[in-house]
Formats: sequence, C-alpha cells, structure tokens
Amino acid sequence: MIGEGEEAPNFCLPDQDGREICLDSFRGRWVVLYFYPKDNTKGCTQEALDFTSRLEDFQELGAAVLGVSPDSVRSHKKFAEKHGLKVILLSDESKDVLKMYGVWKLKKRYGREYYGVERSTFLIDPEGVIRKVWRNVRVKGHVEEVLQALRELAS
Repeated sequence: MIGEGEEAPNFCLPDQDGREICLDSFRGRWVVLYFYPKDNTKGCTQEALDFTSRLEDFQELGAAVLGVSPDSVRSHKKFAEKHGLKVILLSDESKDVLKMYGVWKLKKRYGREYYGVERSTFLIDPEGVIRKVWRNVRVKGHVEEVLQALRELAS
C-alpha cells in the first residue's frame, strides 16, 4: 500500500480526449490525483463538480487535478461534456494504475462481494513525493479539505 512520504509511481493513461497523459510530465507542480468509482454516478459527479468549481484555486497554488476511474475514454468525454467538467479525467480500463495505488479493492454491499474503486485522493508534491493520502473519501467537504492541505503544504 502506497503511503505518505513515498515517491508517487509514474504512469501514462489516456485522458477524455484520448491524449496520453503521464504523471511525471507534472514534475515541478503539485498534483491532486483522485480515484473515483464510476462516471455519472451521484457521488462521483458531485466530486468532479466540486473539483471543477475550485480548479482555479488549485491552479493558483500550482496544482493540477487529475481524476482516474476504470471508465473508458468515451465515457469520460461524455461525462465531462454533460457536466462541464474542467478537470483532467484519465481512463484506466486495465486497472493497472488503480492496483498500483492500492485503490482497487474487494468491497461488500448488501452481502455481495465485488471489486471496485475505493474513493481516494493523493496529494503529490513538485518532486513527485506523496505528501497526503485520503482513503475511503466521503465527497461532502472533501475538496475543501484537499485545498486546505495544499495551502498548508505549499506555503
């Protein structure tokens, strides 16, 4: 399980426009890397809208915001267009990056077991080191919490 103080594993994934985005291309900037279960579901839509609404605040602090889910590029494109999202959405259909960051987990719901994404956020510093990790995220108030941590760490 990856934790605070460790180097963030590099990866390259396609964004909602099909362009390959690599984590190491953000060296020299802060990165908010958030993992979410599924496009167009209530909690995931709210989280993406919350990050979009505060994107300028993150950018003023020198941070990029990247959202990752196992949905397809096409799904991300529709999701972004439907809701006017401005964050970069990355498609991890192979689930390799989800597994690398330890967010692809066995979950239980209504007595049924299945694998899915544990909603999680990693705050990565300009040198590529994970400075803060939030696991099992509750959407309400989360973006403000991440922004506050970034303000404290970036100052």
